[in-house]
Amino acid sequence: MPLPKYYEMHKPFLEYLSDGKEHKLKELKQYVSKQLHLTESQLAEMLPSGRQTVFDNRIGWARTYLKKAGLIESPSRAAFAITEEGTKVLEDNPEVIDVDYLMRYEKFQEFQGILNPSAEDKGKVIEENDETPDDIFEEAFKKINRSLQDELLNEVMKLSPRAFEKLALDLMAKMGYGTFENSARITSVTNDEGIDGVIMEDKLGFDLIYVQAKKWDEDHTVGRPEVQAFVGAIAGKGGKGLFVTTSKFSKQAIEYAAKQHIILIDGEKLTGYMIEYNFGVSEKKIFTIKGIDTDTFNDYVDG
Repeated sequence: MPLPKYYEMHKPFLEYLSDGKEHKLKELKQYVSKQLHLTESQLAEMLPSGRQTVFDNRIGWARTYLKKAGLIESPSRAAFAITEEGTKVLEDNPEVIDVDYLMRYEKFQEFQGILNPSAEDKGKVIEENDETPDDIFEEAFKKINRSLQDELLNEVMKLSPRAFEKLALDLMAKMGYGTFENSARITSVTNDEGIDGVIMEDKLGFDLIYVQAKKWDEDHTVGRPEVQAFVGAIAGKGGKGLFVTTSKFSKQAIEYAAKQHIILIDGEKLTGYMIEYNFGVSEKKIFTIKGIDTDTFNDYVDG
């Protein structure tokens, strides 16, 4: 079950403050999570960046939106209280306090960057704010990378089979395997026995990884027989196996490889690793998302 949207947290947030007292954010989070019946796994779910939980991110934006609309205030750091307008909202008892509802407040309109929006503009704002800005940014980041993966695969498919084998080995070296001269090498074309390359897992060369790298069109699915033939080729050689392809693997091939301890890298994983390890790509723009450093402000707290 997916986590509730940030605007679904607005109403329980206000309800907890309905006593008119000042409450800490920690208390509010506990109340909201309980009211929304969130499980431990839901509360532990992380954003793709891995730097914050989705719940913390969404309740943070819920807090921001309610404050920008003038429904809550923050008398002291990390503490909140309901305003007179917020109390009126609870008396109004709307089914959901979403962006459409909050757009009635001029301060919230200013926060959105639109004053007295037309119905058309208003609808656009609502649609864009169904997710938090962080959600939108993370999703946009994933879309950009997915598009880049498609472009990378197109470039890889232009290579000759031999060049693709070298690219696969060079990528492994970039990932930390074969970290010294000649530690990754392509095997003889005429006598590879189904092995396209050999890389060394450690710097001293005690452990070998045998590689099969096959450039196939995306409509070709690598089946169990092909993986099984590779297993046969490396049998008795005292090394591990890595099968890299530009296409994809069948379910049977994946299950068989898992039992034989063979690592499979398909086109999607291949291009994902290329992006992760900056192989064949270059940085276009760098966005740094900053947050409050509470430690800095703790140094200024009296007592």
